[in-house]
Amino acid sequence: MLTLSNNVKLADWEIAIKAIRSQGAGGQNVNKVATAIHLRFDIKHSTLPPFYKQCLLKLSDQRITKEGVIIIKSQQFRTQERNKEAALERLKELIEEATAHTKKRCPTKATKGSQRRRMDKKTQRGQTKIQRRKVDY
Repeated sequence: MLTLSNNVKLADWEIAIKAIRSQGAGGQNVNKVATAIHLRFDIKHSTLPPFYKQCLLKLSDQRITKEGVIIIKSQQFRTQERNKEAALERLKELIEEATAHTKKRCPTKATKGSQRRRMDKKTQRGQTKIQRRKVDY
């Protein structure tokens, strides 16, 4: 069971985990042992609240297919258990990232002092450029 918050939990039957062989060099063991994890999570057929589903389906992430299935492959570690934990953690981070509430920006005015300093710098820069010109007698 994957716990996202106090009220939201994902059951084990909602997350399909399959062990596959890892890619790349790894010696003799890589051809015998399936240590990588292939995780699939169907957003539309899950027990997530509608708000979570909408946020996830709106998200433009390459791990989410057009059908609304999240696919995560984990092969970072040498053991199947650690790869499974890593895949579940990445799923949890993806869901939390999608549902994170961003604070609305409150527009502010520049202070008089900052405006004055900006204008003084512009004037000083202009004077420097004027002094670099050719002298006309």
